[in-house]
Amino acid sequence: MDERIVSLKAQFEADLSKIENVADLEGIRVSYLGKKGSITDLLKGMKDLSNEEKKAFGQDVNILKNEATNRIAEKMQELKEKEIEKEINSMPSFDVSMPASLDRGSYHPITLVQRQCEAVFRSMGFNVEDYSEVVTDYECFEALNIPKHHPARDMQDTYYLENGQLLKSHTSAAQNAIYKKYKDALINDGTPIKAIFPGRCFRNEATDACHENTFFQMEGVMVDKDISISNLIFFMKTMLSEVFRKDINVRLRPGFFPFVEPGFELDISCLICGGEGCPSCKHSGWLELCPCGMIHPEVLKAGGIDPEEYTGFAFGLGLTRLAMMKYGVKDIRDLNGGSLKSLSQFTDDE
Repeated sequence: MDERIVSLKAQFEADLSKIENVADLEGIRVSYLGKKGSITDLLKGMKDLSNEEKKAFGQDVNILKNEATNRIAEKMQELKEKEIEKEINSMPSFDVSMPASLDRGSYHPITLVQRQCEAVFRSMGFNVEDYSEVVTDYECFEALNIPKHHPARDMQDTYYLENGQLLKSHTSAAQNAIYKKYKDALINDGTPIKAIFPGRCFRNEATDACHENTFFQMEGVMVDKDISISNLIFFMKTMLSEVFRKDINVRLRPGFFPFVEPGFELDISCLICGGEGCPSCKHSGWLELCPCGMIHPEVLKAGGIDPEEYTGFAFGLGLTRLAMMKYGVKDIRDLNGGSLKSLSQFTDDE
């Protein structure tokens, strides 16, 4: 083997043995294997060799190059393991047998309200479903009777991703999947579709006391024969009275949502100001809580359900606003602020 190769191999091993961190290892890699590295430079001297010498020399250089590559990879793994071990050793020791301290945290108010709502709807025979926060345009809009370029899309300033998907702007995005999941039981066994699906939603909102770019909703649907608005009002009033532990004043007013017909806005009397008017309710005395209505026939068709035979209602309950009303939170931004001092005051009162 050429003396230059032997000498360079020895020098490489000596330099490698001194390396103690990943940054220095990268310097070694560039120094020896980079475009201007020492091993790469060996090949430049082959022009003065005979054909037979070139072949042998080139093979030896390639062997050295492969060995150096493998040794660097081994060193990288060794350094990573040392970093992990160092991090583990630096962690404070604790006794795992010690009982947990119960005063170190609390549930978020939205979590508490969500669990209360889930318990109420479960008691009325609803299934609780979960759904992705990243959805397709079809799920969020087209399956809900909102085709491309429909003006209703302007009401939801949506966050689109580079791959064409989007962050769901409402929990209604799960409706199509829910209908398809339960339609066979509805059609074959006569089992009504009764489901709620809470989740986090995202819109490019201008934030103020009652608007945020990240908020929580709870979608609910019921599909069966002869479902009417009366069923919707019954279930919503039952849920609200259970959550607030008292009768709540509600009102229905016409509202346009492409996935329901007719559509309504269900408002509750503002519990923060007692209906007198405040920034949370935009000084109206009422807080918009629940867009709702009878499921549009086109939405049922998209879910594989015959609208001539079945009807249903859907609602989108604002969990964030419900938590504000229940706990007297005047500014919605406090719920996403992460202030432990503010959030620690909430406890599960069930």
